[in-house]
Amino acid sequence: MNFLSHFYFDRNTPNANIVLGSILPDLLKNANKSWNVHPEKHPELFEKDGLDTLLEGWKRHLQVDLLFHSSDFFNTKTQQLKQLLIPILNDTPVRPSFLAHIGVELLLDHLLVEHKKVAINSFYDHLEAVENKDLTDFLNKSNIDDIQLFFKFFNSFKSSRYLLSYQKLENISYALQRICMRLWERPFTEKTTQQLTTVLEFYKNQLEVDFMIIFEEIENRLT
Repeated sequence: MNFLSHFYFDRNTPNANIVLGSILPDLLKNANKSWNVHPEKHPELFEKDGLDTLLEGWKRHLQVDLLFHSSDFFNTKTQQLKQLLIPILNDTPVRPSFLAHIGVELLLDHLLVEHKKVAINSFYDHLEAVENKDLTDFLNKSNIDDIQLFFKFFNSFKSSRYLLSYQKLENISYALQRICMRLWERPFTEKTTQQLTTVLEFYKNQLEVDFMIIFEEIENRLT
């Protein structure tokens, strides 16, 4: 799941560290894809106040992703979107299965915002409220080797408020293009991007009918 979908499950918590922890695995990967840490395997290192709630959010992230990616909903929806994407990706290096996976996740974020299930500014307000000392301690104990690099990325992530762009569907296409550019030098032409927006508009109307089912299902299974 993407950032706002993870936030959905902690949208009512007053604890900013839990919210940050729930997206921290993805933030670390975006900052440096070589970082692969598992603080959940060493809970004894994170018993201090502030660190325990970051770890709580981290573990919530892992549980949500496991439930989501193993669900019938995820498999069905990605297969449906994949079939719609295949014709427009024939002349590109992009794998339809990859784009469908990310596409469904970003569409879920978009629908949560459109249906007012989450508030983007509340999400960012939580991130701003986290004490840098807590986060620095957590990263140190997780053996992150360049904390300055992470904070440069994290501060940019907060200040740009990039997720506000998810309110417009056409911006989802450009977000997908940027994600693909991490793997392929020239993933799309402008025509392909326009076609992608058309496909997403069509599929959004199908997904919108029952998109909350997966959130309700996961929420009922969270421990």
